[in-house]
Amino acid sequence: MRVVTGKAKGRKLKSVPGGETRPITDRAKSALFNILGDEVVGARFLDLFAGTGQVGIEALSRGAAEAVFVERSPAALRTIRENLALTGLAGSARVVRADVFAFLRGRPEPFDFIYIAPPQYQGLWEATLQVIDAAPGWLAEDGKAIVQIHPREYRELLLGNLTLADQRRYGTVLLCFYTRL
Repeated sequence: MRVVTGKAKGRKLKSVPGGETRPITDRAKSALFNILGDEVVGARFLDLFAGTGQVGIEALSRGAAEAVFVERSPAALRTIRENLALTGLAGSARVVRADVFAFLRGRPEPFDFIYIAPPQYQGLWEATLQVIDAAPGWLAEDGKAIVQIHPREYRELLLGNLTLADQRRYGTVLLCFYTRL
């Protein structure tokens, strides 16, 4: 696991001890950021269920103005902070120790990108998208909510303020891109 490009290109990132996280593959992460392209530069990035922090760190490395990492696991929080220190990107980061749903019950603040990569097969991606759909102020007008799931987890959702704009599959990683209506 490494930073693919940008200011921290090539830096190796630490994994969360134990098996509680499922980091995105370098292939899928590279593809994701190739899709996002220059839209990341100057953007606000929200990394929910942040795990190692590698997606938000990649965004910062590629020029995002800010990344907010939301995670409740103490081991994952330590890993995120260590990875931010290793990459020298801590100055543009905010690490929040919270349950994602408790965080989203707070006052919405618009993000250009919201990355959702929860533990598998628990329906958490659906519940998270539904909360964001009900409080669309979390997503900037032209923003994207991106869900990382196993392809078998996907199902269509009835949403009032968000719509599925694109899907991309990379082996066992399915990326679903939602935009505001």
